[in-house]
Amino acid sequence: MAAPRITKVFAAVNLGSFRTSAMIAGLSEAGELVVLGSGHRASQGIKRGYVVDMLAATHSVRDAIERAEKMANTSITQVLVGCAGAGLASSTAQVEVEIGGRRIEDDDIAHLLVAARDVIQPDGRTVLHAQPAHYTLDGAHGVPNPKGLHADRLAVDIHVMLADGAPIRNIRETVENAHLKVDGVVAAPVAAGLACLAQEERDLGVALVDFGAEVTTVSVHAGGMLLGMQVLPFGSGDITDAVASAFGIRRYQAERLKCMSGSAIASPADHREMIPVNAPGDPEGAGPMARHADDKNRIPRAELISVITQQLGHFTDELGRCLKAMGFTGTRGQQVVLTGGGAQLPGLADYAQSALGRPVRIGAPPAMLGLPQGHATPSSSTLVGLVLYAASDPIDIRKLTAASQGAGATTLWGMGRRIARALKEYF
Repeated sequence: MAAPRITKVFAAVNLGSFRTSAMIAGLSEAGELVVLGSGHRASQGIKRGYVVDMLAATHSVRDAIERAEKMANTSITQVLVGCAGAGLASSTAQVEVEIGGRRIEDDDIAHLLVAARDVIQPDGRTVLHAQPAHYTLDGAHGVPNPKGLHADRLAVDIHVMLADGAPIRNIRETVENAHLKVDGVVAAPVAAGLACLAQEERDLGVALVDFGAEVTTVSVHAGGMLLGMQVLPFGSGDITDAVASAFGIRRYQAERLKCMSGSAIASPADHREMIPVNAPGDPEGAGPMARHADDKNRIPRAELISVITQQLGHFTDELGRCLKAMGFTGTRGQQVVLTGGGAQLPGLADYAQSALGRPVRIGAPPAMLGLPQGHATPSSSTLVGLVLYAASDPIDIRKLTAASQGAGATTLWGMGRRIARALKEYF
């Protein structure tokens, strides 16, 4: 079967604390999104979502991009960049105008969106994106497209994502130093939400928990829009550190134990199972003897799981307080979706469901043509979401001008149709 002809190419880079990853995708003539290449490498110069060593971080970006370019057999010059740190904060604003009972036209919608720019109050912070979520006609919420309808008053809800200016400038400069143009910086919860959440979940109410290596972002969606978010300074790397400290071993050994033998759920057989601290390929005497280990440097699996669950207890306690603070309660405070690299720990969904008292599922990217198996996991949700975001051709109301109102409105509806088509196709 012949490869689909690509008409447009998108590229994305996600600066994670554990892994820097890149993906190149294309839009076929049939409107299908195809992954052309991807690459990743261990992150350097990134701590808790912030750039702390620009030279090292730039090297990671360049390496990941080159691997993706080699696989895709193409070169790229501009990328979207994902960001999970930088003091992310989300807010919503509403703007309303008089229509007088007549039919709503494109010019009315465009005028409303241009007027909405004036309600954005960044308070000295950087606005990453400001997008219309849904419309309200005479008090009726959740109208996807008001064109052609009659109303006395038309309102729009705007979702605004804010960040601290200096960390964003560091991220931009890091990528630009890799000889790439930054098309935009996208908040990780926005991208991960596109990859993991169905539209019905967004409408009914859902909390998306992106459990990364050093940072966890918690975003609440309801009524089809992102209502709020918080960042927790805790990640799966903290569990690794706790394991390393508890057994007095190297961090790479603790990471391997966590990934290969760890679990969020204990079983009676764990006390009888002894797991080796060293891997089969390790040289003789590699690393120190673990505390509580036998003469073959093996530890009880039960002790490993005890350390993991103790850390998860702290995590779910913080997560529960975070959800309560964001008003994620009642009938809308039900579904929780866990994604990110930390969500791959076996048994985590069951553990979190018991601790939070809410239904919990693991969220992973949708199936896409050309998506490697290694990227079809929760750890790649943000990266795949960045590509979906780029393909949706989103409109930022800050870029609309009075002179281009008609064109802006037309493009907006095109964007809405593309997003709806993509979500329907992938879910």
